[in-house]
Amino acid sequence: MASKILVPMDDSEMAREALEYALEHFPDAECTILHVVGGPSPMWGEATGLALADDIGEATAELSEKVFSVAREVAEEYDTEIETKSRLGHPARAIINEAEEYDTVVIGTHGGTIAERLFVGNVAEQVFRRSPVSVVVVR
Repeated sequence: MASKILVPMDDSEMAREALEYALEHFPDAECTILHVVGGPSPMWGEATGLALADDIGEATAELSEKVFSVAREVAEEYDTEIETKSRLGHPARAIINEAEEYDTVVIGTHGGTIAERLFVGNVAEQVFRRSPVSVVVVR
């Protein structure tokens, strides 16, 4: 059984469902939520905002807080503690790099808008194909 789980999250419903799945199916595992900011988007809005920020680390943390707030609410429903990490960069690459420290990655099938998925590609698919550890894709 996995003892350390990584749950990459954006602000999508599928990411929330992935977290719920992880908390239900791995109740004794340490669960870490990872939010990656600054990745490609159709109009490069987030990346541009980060480039103009005085403190990129602080800006990354601020952009992650909305996702972490939702994750904490879900964890509370399961009476579970979670850890949070935010990273700057391309989502798939950041998740794959972070995965080495965990037993399993639990990820939603997709997130964001249809335009973002077409432009950026499917992060879950990239993680599934290149992860150094087991990946559970929640649908």
